[in-house]
Amino acid sequence: MTLEIWFYYVIAVLVLTASPGPSSLLCMTKGVQFGLKKGVYTALGSLTAITIILSLSFTGLGVIIASSELVFSIIKWAGACYLIYLGIKAFTSKQSSYETSQSDDEGNANWRSHYLSGFIVGASNPKAIVFFTALFPQFINPTDNLFSQYLIFASTFVVLELSWLLFYTYLGSKSSGWLLAEGRAKLFNRLTGGVFVGAGALLSTATKS
Repeated sequence: MTLEIWFYYVIAVLVLTASPGPSSLLCMTKGVQFGLKKGVYTALGSLTAITIILSLSFTGLGVIIASSELVFSIIKWAGACYLIYLGIKAFTSKQSSYETSQSDDEGNANWRSHYLSGFIVGASNPKAIVFFTALFPQFINPTDNLFSQYLIFASTFVVLELSWLLFYTYLGSKSSGWLLAEGRAKLFNRLTGGVFVGAGALLSTATKS
């Protein structure tokens, strides 16, 4: 792989990872509610899911998945329903303030739930499969070693994706102090709940084209 090809790949992935989406919103929300450490679990869960999608697309399985209307619809509706569930849960929350000690206790007891929620949101976007399936043929050189190309593509994506997810998590954790004030947690839950519901509704309209 030439440096020029890798540079163009970095630009394409940078556009994808820098764009705010459900995963970045979830990481920011976790950062606000549970702090940086618990938000990192969420980011790692999302990163795991999207890296699996990347790997499937690189090996060619992504073509099969992307071409199946049934599989595409299952992933799409599962993701849409989960995002809407998160939105309704946040929107109907009675919480009016955040207590740091309570958030830490809950995070320590349920760190797997933070990772799992990130994984589900990361895995439930069928457009990622279509994107990677269309992206890789533009950069893969079939005459070069495919495994080495995969390592370069995957490691580049992991670094950029994780960097942005951690950035949003950090923003959330830093803004949590403002939200510790009485009544502001309720406003935050209403806003994020509406955004999650909107993201779920938007995902339900996704098509393979």
